[in-house]
Amino acid sequence: MRIYAKNPDAQSALQLLRNIQSYFKSELVKASSLTSQSTQFKAVEWLRDNGSHGGGERFETIEGGIFNRASINVSQIQYEDDANKHYNSATALSTIIHPNHPLAPSIHMHFSLTELKDGTSYWRIMADLNPSHFDKEDKEYFDQTLKVAAKSYYLEGTKAGNQYFDIPALKKRRGVSHFYLEGFNPEGENGELFTKQFATKVIDTYVHILSSHLLQKSEITKELKQAQLNYHTLYFYQVLTLDKGTTAGLLVHDQNDVGTLGSLPSHINRSLLEEWQALTPQPTDRLVSDLLAALPCENACSITQEVKANLAQVIRAFYKK
Repeated sequence: MRIYAKNPDAQSALQLLRNIQSYFKSELVKASSLTSQSTQFKAVEWLRDNGSHGGGERFETIEGGIFNRASINVSQIQYEDDANKHYNSATALSTIIHPNHPLAPSIHMHFSLTELKDGTSYWRIMADLNPSHFDKEDKEYFDQTLKVAAKSYYLEGTKAGNQYFDIPALKKRRGVSHFYLEGFNPEGENGELFTKQFATKVIDTYVHILSSHLLQKSEITKELKQAQLNYHTLYFYQVLTLDKGTTAGLLVHDQNDVGTLGSLPSHINRSLLEEWQALTPQPTDRLVSDLLAALPCENACSITQEVKANLAQVIRAFYKK
């Protein structure tokens, strides 16, 4: 049994993010109906401290549909009974969608409300488009949506997003369109309403982009599939070596390792990751080496649930050491 936060704003945020979760899931299922591949999601629950401090529920796809990997997680962690924690509650939606179609881009989004012990609170807003094959029209469409949805915060959010997803060691950047606001409270506007409108606009745009690629009769070549595998490797590298949210989630607790690594694609290019290990600065190069040791010894290596659990342990051990 999960015990939820008593704070009214945290309760309202949880309901909002659950609604967004349900809406996104239903829109993705609608998009999948454009194809002959039936796509289904299953619910997976996890608990923090057996539910006494909350937990979450994610919807993840069952194999056989249009997605390589897809996970939409909503969680609420609360420590209203623990004066030693610096926050009372954190209510979040995190999602990553990796389509099977190599021309259809992936998307990552994160929306969360954190309530601090001093009574203040703030939102975190993230959205980024991640194609393996660059499409100018998709990027411009997504950029325009961010501009409309973010209003006066567009330049601030895109600047922070570009920095967050930069990968200096590889001289690359994860994704082509980025938005990130941290410690956010919009002036003269309700933060919850801003989040709702922003999330809805981004979801509608992404589903439209996804649907347009699903309807195209483009030939799926070996070159396109290889480019997708290489992109998935870049995603893997950035998430496990640079993404602060993922690292923090693994270091704080070990009660949802598979869910925390739910954004990882189904396969990556091991040989490419080995090349990047040599380019990675110390001491992170040792982390990449440890990650490689936890992966299957195959070129297109599979990232199963067991592998995710092992990767989580590797990351936790590296930072503790």
